[in-house]
Amino acid sequence: MDNLNEIIERVHVSFAARTKARDQALIQARQLTRYCAHAIRAIHRDEIDNAREKLGEARELVEALRTDLVNEPTIYYSGYSQDAIKEYVEASVTLALICDKPLPEPEELEVEYSTYLKGLAEVVGELRRRCLDLLRHGYSQEVERLLGCMDEIYAVLVTVDYADAITFGLRRQTDMVRGILERTRGDLTISLREEQLIQSMDDFLEKFSANSSKSEG
Repeated sequence: MDNLNEIIERVHVSFAARTKARDQALIQARQLTRYCAHAIRAIHRDEIDNAREKLGEARELVEALRTDLVNEPTIYYSGYSQDAIKEYVEASVTLALICDKPLPEPEELEVEYSTYLKGLAEVVGELRRRCLDLLRHGYSQEVERLLGCMDEIYAVLVTVDYADAITFGLRRQTDMVRGILERTRGDLTISLREEQLIQSMDDFLEKFSANSSKSEG
């Protein structure tokens, strides 16, 4: 028992260091989430340069988390750290798809595959928001393109059929993606039919007016 105090002292030193690393990671994760939220808001406002700036700042925090926690994998892979990095994936992919640019890959973003897929799943909600914003101005080919992106994301996610211990809840998110996709497709179908109906009525009124003019002449 003579060495018990020495053992406990080493434990205190280790736990104090881990607590400091955890507290710092929490601060970085919260800041990362804010940057990503600002980036997504800028995307939907068509402030693309601002969105890229915020994503640049977010990228620095992602790198800081990975570097600072290189010796603390349990903290790096914890829920709050990976959830914040997931927001970075979501914002990065959303920007690329809305700007019709190539999809950023996990290796390019330097994120885990499971985190990448969870971020990809959440992109579908942002694309739905974009589609609804566009539909306020009428149906367009851009809406069709974004719906196609949503469809492709879902088609890929359903193939990732692994245990939750591997994907960390991806299956539940995939089910949510399916619901978002179905609602969006329904909204787009209604919008297209309304536009077609309005066009048919305009054509009818134009023909009716032309025939009335001929009759009066």
